[in-house]
Amino acid sequence: MIDITRILCPIDFSEGSVRALEHAVSLARWYDAKVSVMHVFGTPAVPVAGSELVTYVGAMPPVRAEDVVDEVRRFCTRLLNGGPVPEIVIREGDPVKEIVAHASRMPADLLVLGTHGRSGFERLSLGSVAEKVLRKVPCPVLTVPPTREPAVTGGLLFKTILCSLDFSPSSIRALEYAVSLAKEADARLVLLHVVEWSVDDALAGEMAHFSVSDYNRRMTDDASARLKAMLPVEARDWCRPTEIVTNGRAHREILRVAAETGASVIVMGVQGRGAVDLMVFGSTTYHVIRAAPCPVLTLRS
Repeated sequence: MIDITRILCPIDFSEGSVRALEHAVSLARWYDAKVSVMHVFGTPAVPVAGSELVTYVGAMPPVRAEDVVDEVRRFCTRLLNGGPVPEIVIREGDPVKEIVAHASRMPADLLVLGTHGRSGFERLSLGSVAEKVLRKVPCPVLTVPPTREPAVTGGLLFKTILCSLDFSPSSIRALEYAVSLAKEADARLVLLHVVEWSVDDALAGEMAHFSVSDYNRRMTDDASARLKAMLPVEARDWCRPTEIVTNGRAHREILRVAAETGASVIVMGVQGRGAVDLMVFGSTTYHVIRAAPCPVLTLRS
């Protein structure tokens, strides 16, 4: 049972924030949830050269919290076309620390985050606010990339939902969310498992008694059966499921299948070595979010 009652959407007034807030508001309508719009501002500073070092000093008047609240309210009012303005949360300080802390305090059931902001970072760049928040926040995160498509006016159009499964606890949780989204959006559901195991020709030569093709076929058949068994029987009538098993690098296959199926959103579990190290450079999740043309919902077990 998916229960989304509190959604947190950090914004920085960029186009990425527009897309993120559109998704947050539409999801809130589906789940009858409350949206909190958050903006974190810092003390303005300018660089001053001194010998070989560059220091920063506060050379501008401090930002008034009341002015920031007004700016956020105007931003939301323009986007929501007269609809009710969500709760506004203003903090001063480091964006990553403040977003993660507030998500935990709420506690947020879902964080909706744009992957391209005012800072000029391309998508999910290493060291960007989005990348750091993803590594640290404990709740599910929907990352929304920039797009040239027109703003959403009648709600989200999730026509095809791609759920990547590796049969781990986090991917099982991802399936629960994917099924719930498919029901709310009346969308088609595509279940994908990528078999990454392979034996190269040199090793296969040393294992003449071992049939690599037979082994891969058994793994593929087993994965197909597990995919079919994971989906609740009652969901098959309305989500029009498709099960796909492929071989290769996981992130490349996920992106390829997403493109071929026209996925509107990718849902996947996050794996890692620890609570803070669940998303590291080189991980499947990082590569998918960085390159996906559609939103990506990531969940931890």
